[in-house]
Amino acid sequence: MFAKRDLENGETETRTLYPTMLESPQLRWSFIRKVYSIITFQLLLTVAVASVVVFVPPVSHFFVSSTQGLILYIVLIFVPFITLCPLYYYHQKHPLNYFLLLIFTVTLAIPIGLTCAFVSGKVILESVILTTAVVFSLTLYTFWAARRGHDFSFLGPFLFGALLVLMIFALIQILFPLGKFSHMIYGCLASIIFCGYLVYDTDNLIKRFTYDQYIWASVSLYLDIINLFLALLTVFRAAE
Repeated sequence: MFAKRDLENGETETRTLYPTMLESPQLRWSFIRKVYSIITFQLLLTVAVASVVVFVPPVSHFFVSSTQGLILYIVLIFVPFITLCPLYYYHQKHPLNYFLLLIFTVTLAIPIGLTCAFVSGKVILESVILTTAVVFSLTLYTFWAARRGHDFSFLGPFLFGALLVLMIFALIQILFPLGKFSHMIYGCLASIIFCGYLVYDTDNLIKRFTYDQYIWASVSLYLDIINLFLALLTVFRAAE
């Protein structure tokens, strides 16, 4: 039985991921497994940190009821983006890259937990279930499509333009609140955009990310998943 399983795994790893593949399939599969292992750790850490914020009332109360908490919250919003700069520069330097990734993940998880702390459990559960289903479905689809010769690199400019529109839309929402319906529209648009990014970045994982870019590949897909979850959370919250 074990010999059969090893044989099947060997056949899987020698199978090319896309028709024009010139590199070693074993090396690319190993790289893909490494990236998804890192993403799994990031998501588990995010869930753990966010759960503390949600289920320990003094933590969320500190952030919303004190000046120090508000200042810390604002700082935590910007720290992940600031961390991305040294993370990009030192993404090949071990173990500094893992330490920076840890800071990035934890500081991003706290604002996510604060967002969830003021949303009903039903909305959070719906968002988690739908995010999980969409991520698995689009990942499997992208691997299937890549094997049949489809390429999604053309999505890059369109997704970047759509992201700029989304950011301007969010800024307008902050300056001129338009109500629940506009929040739902924003959430739906964001969901579609980050679904596109998930396909685009998975395609890059299969074909374009080099082996020493495992940290950057993990960050890209992790952000796609988190942003998709937050977008769906916005939709369900507005519809509640």
